[in-house]
Amino acid sequence: MFYLPLAGAIAVGDQVLKSRIEKQDPENFPRPVLHTRDTIWLYRNHNAGFPFGFLESHRELVRLLPLTVTSGLAGALFGLLSRPGETGRKLGLAFVIGGSGSNLYDRFTRGYVVDYFSIRAGKLKKVVLNLGDLFVFTGAAVLFLCDMAGGIRRKSR
Repeated sequence: MFYLPLAGAIAVGDQVLKSRIEKQDPENFPRPVLHTRDTIWLYRNHNAGFPFGFLESHRELVRLLPLTVTSGLAGALFGLLSRPGETGRKLGLAFVIGGSGSNLYDRFTRGYVVDYFSIRAGKLKKVVLNLGDLFVFTGAAVLFLCDMAGGIRRKSR
């Protein structure tokens, strides 16, 4: 049952950081994070759409589609919890659910997702994320790798 508390901790941790950003004066942003050699910058962005503001004018779709997907992923995780093994899939699902859960909370309570940092390297300079986004991406990558490994194992039999 480690995976459910993990998803909750990810969501709560991201919400704590978002709350700290929201309490600060907007005039203080953007700014570099100390001791990162200007590699990480803090922002205070409000995104009412999907990434990069996509479908921003379709508020209900932007709220309900992630809710539906996250609910399905939570069902998948609950289905896996009773099965031994599948550690990678369980971990990947917990990461995605935790990150998505935080962003869903924003969408339903604030009407937008708070994005607050950017890694200033190459094309990433224009991308502003939050911790929840990182866990969604990481969890998706873990699930992808698990599926690839499973496919390779099946072909080698």
